[in-house]
Amino acid sequence: MNAPLGAALAASLALLAACTTTVSPPESQPPASAAQVGESRPGSGYLKGYLARSDLPDSLALLPPPPAADSAALAADGQAYRALTALRAGPRGAQAARDAQLRFPQAADAFACALGVEVSEQATPHLNMLLRRTLSDAGLATYKAKDHYQRTRPFVAFKEPSCTPADEPALARDGSYPSGHSAIGWAWALVLTEVAPERADALLQRGRSFAQSRGVCGAHWASDIEAGRLMGSAVVARLHDNAVFRAQLALARQEVAAARGKGKVPDAAACAAQQQVLDTSARLAP
Repeated sequence: MNAPLGAALAASLALLAACTTTVSPPESQPPASAAQVGESRPGSGYLKGYLARSDLPDSLALLPPPPAADSAALAADGQAYRALTALRAGPRGAQAARDAQLRFPQAADAFACALGVEVSEQATPHLNMLLRRTLSDAGLATYKAKDHYQRTRPFVAFKEPSCTPADEPALARDGSYPSGHSAIGWAWALVLTEVAPERADALLQRGRSFAQSRGVCGAHWASDIEAGRLMGSAVVARLHDNAVFRAQLALARQEVAAARGKGKVPDAAACAAQQQVLDTSARLAP
């Protein structure tokens, strides 16, 4: 991606601490454009989330410390690193590099096959906004623990390349635990299961593979990924108390139904090919 979560997104989201991120129009008319919501930092491309900083789950309180040196858990992290990064040179690694992309409109495609609907600002504006704003909420919620533990990322520890070499200097300065990408991907999966409950299994499987891509990239340890998924769940639980989120969720359901009715679905052959690639790591942890 052009800028990793630990660099441009982290800098952008840090500004949310000083402002209220919740937009409060009537519940029936949540904002559907970037201009209405506003960016966390002008020019960053990342929008304000639904939640104010004070409303985000506390990752430092919710998560245990990362595995200690010489522990069995750290050894398991190392084993998972070797198993996952062995796939990096092939199609699974290419998919992992695509999953690292959090900027829109590119990131809108990440769950399109699992959802069975094309996602775009033009065709599904409320669904697109739902993904863009929950990205910020889930990403920011990981930073209390990230900043506290400052865990070294595995590609740095092993002195090996990642699947996004341009991002490595910024990632090396950003704490590894928990994984922000994993929190975002799992939050997206959970939210989308509410948008399209009939696609729940496919969406949750995609949420898992999206998070697992961070291990394939060598950007996160398995325990980082698992902790990130926990934070994604915590964020979605908190979001249900937000009226704007609930309204946008309801409108996104309507958009998905309308898009299917109009045949706005992703290419079946491309989706089958993607699933074949993702299946190569489905039996690996985490």
